[in-house]
Amino acid sequence: MADLSVKVAGVSFNNPLIAASGTFGFGREYGEFYPLSTLGGISCKGITLKKRDGNPPPRIAETPSGILNAVGLQNPGVDVFIKEDLPWLRQQGTVIIANTAGNTVEEYCQMAEKLSETDVDMIELNISCPNVKSGGVQFGTSCEAVEDITSRVRRYCKKPLIIKLSPNVTDIASIAKAAEAAGADAISMINTLTGMRIDIHTRRPIIRNNTGGLSGAAVFPVAVRMVWQVANAVKIPIIGMGGITTWEDAVEMLMAGATALQIGTVLFSDPYAPVKINEGLNRFLDENGIKSVTELTGTVQPWN
Repeated sequence: MADLSVKVAGVSFNNPLIAASGTFGFGREYGEFYPLSTLGGISCKGITLKKRDGNPPPRIAETPSGILNAVGLQNPGVDVFIKEDLPWLRQQGTVIIANTAGNTVEEYCQMAEKLSETDVDMIELNISCPNVKSGGVQFGTSCEAVEDITSRVRRYCKKPLIIKLSPNVTDIASIAKAAEAAGADAISMINTLTGMRIDIHTRRPIIRNNTGGLSGAAVFPVAVRMVWQVANAVKIPIIGMGGITTWEDAVEMLMAGATALQIGTVLFSDPYAPVKINEGLNRFLDENGIKSVTELTGTVQPWN
């Protein structure tokens, strides 16, 4: 069998598949299906400095080839995560990534400082959050804002730092380069695309928040394009995500330039997707005489 292990920012994963933040909770429910060591890693549900109840329902709805969600970062807060969830996660034999979100740079810095004193393996910054000090503009939508939050969190973060990029920008490569220049150890991408659907009978949006994040197979071509663009712009590793559903998708995303992968929305319809994708990756590598999954990264050959 081929070697499925990968390394991202000095952290070793037994395979490239990571459960994406927001789709896996803290892993307890999925742990009833299979050992979580089956996964290369878990990016935990986004945590904030204080407990959040999230948005009022309806806050998730199916769309063709995907879902819209505006859950609103419901979570118990960073201190509860450290005390109650992390000790259990550390026993699961997989890489643990703490995903953080906030409304001010100071909140991100405080969480990075707290989490750096724990035994999480990596910290992932969700910068698709509204910066309340800048009128609600997302942190991740300008090079200046990305560079500012990355450099300031970097001062407090003793763990490998992943910056999770929003696709809702005009030039994703420039955003990634700003994160790299400010000290990011890796990039994860893409977060959800902003979307909206309307109930024609009530004339109201189907999500109480009016708009939501679109994820699932529908966004996969956009994710592949953006990963490819960023892979040609930065030297730090990329964790690719966005609509990966099958092992063929996984191969495609790796070829586009990803070193590791996050899978999310597919878990709702098929909890065993990581097992199936791993098996498919193994078969593809063996059938093509490829000894290591790392040999796939960035091997796409664009037309001239």
